[in-house]
Amino acid sequence: MGEDAKFLKRKIRGGSIDVHPTEKALIVHYETEATILGELGNPVVGDRKECQKVIRVKNLNENTDVPELARKIVDNCKLISETKIPQIEHLLHYLLKRKDNASTKVNASMVSTKLADPGAFDSTEIDEVAHLTDLDDYLELLYEDTGDKLRASALVLQLARNPDNLEELFQNETLVGALARVLREDWRKSTDLATNIAYIFFCFSSFSNFHSVILHFKIGALTMTIIEHELQKYDLWTEELQQKKRLMLENGQSEEARIAYETSLGKYETLVKKQEQLFRGKNMGVNIPIR
Repeated sequence: MGEDAKFLKRKIRGGSIDVHPTEKALIVHYETEATILGELGNPVVGDRKECQKVIRVKNLNENTDVPELARKIVDNCKLISETKIPQIEHLLHYLLKRKDNASTKVNASMVSTKLADPGAFDSTEIDEVAHLTDLDDYLELLYEDTGDKLRASALVLQLARNPDNLEELFQNETLVGALARVLREDWRKSTDLATNIAYIFFCFSSFSNFHSVILHFKIGALTMTIIEHELQKYDLWTEELQQKKRLMLENGQSEEARIAYETSLGKYETLVKKQEQLFRGKNMGVNIPIR
């Protein structure tokens, strides 16, 4: 055994850090690489695996000293470097603000059968100039409520539309990870929010040297889930609109039926326009495999 061990070389590389989707915990992604060396030290066989470590913080509450806890987590986990302490603090603050899973859990198969009011969605436009020097502020907003997340996503999108900014955005792992998390957790809550973040990743997907971020966060698979959900909603909206149209025709003299149909038609057209924007943003690089 000892004879074999001296020919085994192992490397561990730390990766991204994110919150657990349902538990009060952090997930540390890392990669292990094991190489068996020959008599002369040359690699003979190699194996690489993607792994993750779950760090549970069940006792996290409003009285917790978050900076101190972040420091302890880093001190006790060799996979996390000291430079990640600010990110750990951000994630812990997010876990504090996130409601218990039991009260926020949504059945993935559920689709609203009632046309939503377009007023429920905020505009993706924003009358504010984004700056790369303010990325930390935008990151903070991604841990707030939907309105703040929408503002942050619009500002980051403004920057992402300029290819000269993509490298700096790409290097900000904390920000990109937060955007992926918000898309994964909140895409049902706001079509505009999902559209903004989809466009940000679309900007990355336009250049092959940024494709790794699409693969790492499995944006392709999430994209398919969102599209399937939106197509189901479209079918339900169309069916409801047709029912109201039939009701209007059957009651030709009914002003109430006519107003109900025209109101639904207006909502339908607005929602379909939002879906079209979302689908354009989902056109992730054609040759990127879905994971």
